[in-house]
Amino acid sequence: MTTDNEQPRVILVTGASSGIGEATARHLAAEGHHVVLTARRTDRLDAIVADIEQAGHSAEARALDVTDRTAFQALVEDVVTTRGRLDVLVGNAGVMLLSRLDVLLVEEWDRMFEVNVRGLYNGIAAVLPHFQRQRSGHVITMASTGAHEVPPTSAIYSATKYAAWALTEGLRIESDPAIRVTTISPGVTQSELADHITDAHAAGFMVDYRRSAIPADAIARAVGFAIAQPADIDVSEIIVRPTAQR
Repeated sequence: MTTDNEQPRVILVTGASSGIGEATARHLAAEGHHVVLTARRTDRLDAIVADIEQAGHSAEARALDVTDRTAFQALVEDVVTTRGRLDVLVGNAGVMLLSRLDVLLVEEWDRMFEVNVRGLYNGIAAVLPHFQRQRSGHVITMASTGAHEVPPTSAIYSATKYAAWALTEGLRIESDPAIRVTTISPGVTQSELADHITDAHAAGFMVDYRRSAIPADAIARAVGFAIAQPADIDVSEIIVRPTAQR
């Protein structure tokens, strides 16, 4: 239920077809917000939206590749036109293709920077003019505990998450106080991210590393908490990790 400090908002979530993005979309819709779920897997998005609507909540699915700046801008413009406003961007889309540096999976490094960094600033570039014009808005970046440490096999992934942290912190410092900016840094969380690791050594390392993974809804609740604060409260960063992750 929404409160006086948590009026229904129009919220765009990237990477919403699974994991943290899906959990966040479901949680925010249940809180009474209208959620625009975006990802490349539209069949999965449609199924999630159908579930949300069947539960009596408000959501829509939109196809989006966050690395396509023109498409991102067009989508945001269309949401603003059809819904009248856009209040929150949850920049969640990301990939985690872990490997040691000496394996030289350079194309995978490029992919991580394309999605995790370029995809984030494409979103910021798309929403910021609207937030400035309406003198309100909230950018929430999904970083990682990898923005604060570099575990084995994580050099490039952590580099992208350090960059995501820096982008978000820079936006917070430069923005009008009417625009709120939050970084969420999840620890080991249940998701499909590790399923896409191609390096056998990194994949094996992650099997044990992820045994203590927390549910994605734990991160969704952190996002909801940041959004629910009064307009003069900016939750700058939240780190959420399993108690077993040290």
